[in-house]
Amino acid sequence: MRFILYRFPLLFLLFLLLSASAFSQSWVFIKEKDGIKIYTRKEAGNSIKSFKGVTDIHASIEKVNNLIGNVKNLDWWDKNLKEIKVIYYEKDKRSQYYLVYDSPWPVTDRDLCVDATITTDPVTGIRTIVSVPLKGVIPERHDLVRITEYRQTWTIEPMEKDLVHVVLEGHVDPAGSVPDWIYNMVITETPLKIIRGIKNRLEK
Repeated sequence: MRFILYRFPLLFLLFLLLSASAFSQSWVFIKEKDGIKIYTRKEAGNSIKSFKGVTDIHASIEKVNNLIGNVKNLDWWDKNLKEIKVIYYEKDKRSQYYLVYDSPWPVTDRDLCVDATITTDPVTGIRTIVSVPLKGVIPERHDLVRITEYRQTWTIEPMEKDLVHVVLEGHVDPAGSVPDWIYNMVITETPLKIIRGIKNRLEK
């Protein structure tokens, strides 16, 4: 193997790049609080970290699905949201919506257009909700910074009666003048706050 790699420099370089990429994308455990495990990872070629939150929710799969991904149930969403506009909604299939985030002074408020697709495996019952930016629908505003680099994935897996395994993964570039190191300091709170709000609502 060593002989082959060194005999062909391009192959050796490719091997190094693939190894570095795989290493840089390993999830790192940060903390566990309220039954929620939080991870982050450094994305290859990007200084902003991704986040992941993992938990088990003691509730029926029907109740979990009716809350997560249903834009008609918004009261558990981030309290920093100052505006929510539903553009399109098809139950259990797709939703499109517009959000405005209230950022602390002196940071400019952010807005985001989201296109979320929902799929459910007919055999396992695992539901996946993938959210990406929705472009060309809502014009940008001069008083807001538009978030254009965004992805979020929910994986909702029924385990047994009234027990559901939930994973939230995401990556957001806040754009504008927010330093990456500040964003990376607070990124662990995002999945924690979101998932904790869901658990409190479903398990109370």
